Amino acid sequence: MKVSMVPKAHVEVVWSRIEKYVEGAAKYTYGRFTTNDIKQGIIDKPEQKLWIAFDGTQIYGFWVTEPFTYPQMKVLILHFIGGKQFKKWQSIALEQTQQYARDHSCKIMESYGRPGWGKIWKNNGYKELFTFYELPVEK
Repeated sequence: MKVSMVPKAHVEVVWSRIEKYVEGAAKYTYGRFTTNDIKQGIIDKPEQKLWIAFDGTQIYGFWVTEPFTYPQMKVLILHFIGGKQFKKWQSIALEQTQQYARDHSCKIMESYGRPGWGKIWKNNGYKELFTFYELPVEK
């Protein structure tokens, strides 16, 4: 299994092979992002990077990262992640993403998602720091 950052010029080339995974990730944004929004962010935002996990010609998953600077520290945000057979590529994806974060002077990686991600990352130093709330505007 290998992982690679996809150069911006090649996003269109791999998109049809990861689009179903991106659709799955977009579903869990609850209307905040469409698949096309995610694609346009990767293409348009210089700091957003698309990564893939693959073996030969088979792509098993994708994730999107973006460095972000808070007033007191720089972090690497994992915006989206999706695919299949995650256990096959979880370790190498995490290792490569952590190296990318270190190379870009990020102190931590951060993300938000469904509670099940806590179980997935529990052996990798995962810390649940807060809960994300959504409150209605309409009554």
